[in-house]
Amino acid sequence: MIVTTKKLFEHAYGKYAIGAYNINNLEQLVGLFRGNLDSQAPFIIQISKGARSYTDKNFLEGLIRAADEVYPEAIFAVHLDHGDEATCYDCIESGFYSSVMIDASSYPFDENIAITRRVVEAAHAKGIVVEAELGMLGGVEEHVSVSESEAKLTNPEQAREFVERSGCDSLAVAIGTSHGAFKFSGSQSLHFDVLAQIQERLPGFPLVMHGSSSVPQEEVERINAAGGNLAGAKGVDATQFRHAAELGVTKINIDTDGRLVWTRVHREFFLQHPEKFDLRDPGKVFMAEYAKFIAAKNEYLNSAGQLPGIREFLQA
Repeated sequence: MIVTTKKLFEHAYGKYAIGAYNINNLEQLVGLFRGNLDSQAPFIIQISKGARSYTDKNFLEGLIRAADEVYPEAIFAVHLDHGDEATCYDCIESGFYSSVMIDASSYPFDENIAITRRVVEAAHAKGIVVEAELGMLGGVEEHVSVSESEAKLTNPEQAREFVERSGCDSLAVAIGTSHGAFKFSGSQSLHFDVLAQIQERLPGFPLVMHGSSSVPQEEVERINAAGGNLAGAKGVDATQFRHAAELGVTKINIDTDGRLVWTRVHREFFLQHPEKFDLRDPGKVFMAEYAKFIAAKNEYLNSAGQLPGIREFLQA
């Protein structure tokens, strides 16, 4: 069942964070649904601009509609990740997305508010909720590329004004996380003091952590052992997710880790089975491995086991 992120956040606030997982293909989607149902967790499917243009957006949307029918017990939102203004309007008009993110964080403060406000007005008219971003995360992921020197933590003093003037429904904050697999290579670290200050100024308001993949070292080592070259990859400590949830984070974005699982499975499979050429063989392995990964990640988020509670909450 597709719901809005707003409903999910109302149930989650202060107790757990909801995993927001980026997908690009059938195998990721099936593993995602299986893993969340195995762990009994609500979740958010994230679709990036890159995923929408990988083939055609209608293919991906069709797969999600089919998954909703195949797994009717699942409860999830469909969210546009890092959209520009034009892409947000396209998703709003499609009638398919329950949530969009407008990322105007690279613009000056007032212009970020103005752009976000326009998207909010269009989205709310259709019953769609909006995530915005204040501050800038470093790192590289698809079309997002920000150097460490350009990265800016969210200013707690500006956060309340931004939310009040823009009308956004949730706010992605920069507290030291970073996009991509090579996080914390320099001076970056998580700043929970900043997060606490933002929560103090926006009590009860849902906050979002982007760039929160853990980049498990076991995955990196196995990829490298199978011919990869990911030296220096490092991510966020997943044991910190629950503390972030206590400080108002209701949504945690995870993309890179899923790509690492895909890479590890396929590198190892073809290294161990050089005679194979059927794409379905590694696909079956990946779906099972990705489901295990999702279920394990939900334990860190504390979203595992929350599905019955959110179902009761939605029916109340």
